[in-house]
Amino acid sequence: MQGALTRYRIIAWIVGVCLLTLVLVGMPLKYLADNDTVVAIVGPAHGFLFMVYLVLTFDLARRAGWPFLRMILVMAAGTIPFLSFWAERKVSHAWVPVEPVKSPI
Repeated sequence: MQGALTRYRIIAWIVGVCLLTLVLVGMPLKYLADNDTVVAIVGPAHGFLFMVYLVLTFDLARRAGWPFLRMILVMAAGTIPFLSFWAERKVSHAWVPVEPVKSPI
């Protein structure tokens, strides 16, 4: 389960940064400066990465035994700027059971 959590944490940060780039840089440039270069480049990348985020969230939810509603809420967190960062922190520190450390002996 630790691998699934690590994959989820990485993709949550990437999707969050891409979404913030779109909202805080791309959209103002597109509508205020009539330059859609950032949206044209980051938009499709964010769309693909969001699909990866959904798959990895489903994988983590299945392994952690989350209720369906929790899984849907964590998936939806990737659609609201800044919320994916909060959800990643909440998942990492509260919703994923801690595995006991195995003794090397």
